[in-house]
Amino acid sequence: MSELKWQGKWNQVKGKFKQQWADLTDDDLLFVEGKEDELLGRLQEKTGKSKEDLKKWIDEQVQEID
Repeated sequence: MSELKWQGKWNQVKGKFKQQWADLTDDDLLFVEGKEDELLGRLQEKTGKSKEDLKKWIDEQVQEID
C-alpha cells in the first residue's frame, strides 16, 4: 500500500501506534508529506522493528480501518 493511502488514515493509525508502543510521542508520529522515510526511521529507532515490518504493520492497520 502506498504512503499516500497511509496519510489519509494517519490519525487513526497513529492511535494504534500509541496503543502498541506507549512511549511514542506526537512528535515521533508526525506525518509530513514527502518525509515518510524520516517517519519510518523515527519509528524504527523507537520500536526496534525494521522498516519493512513497520510498513507491513501500517498496511494492516489501514486495511482494518477501511
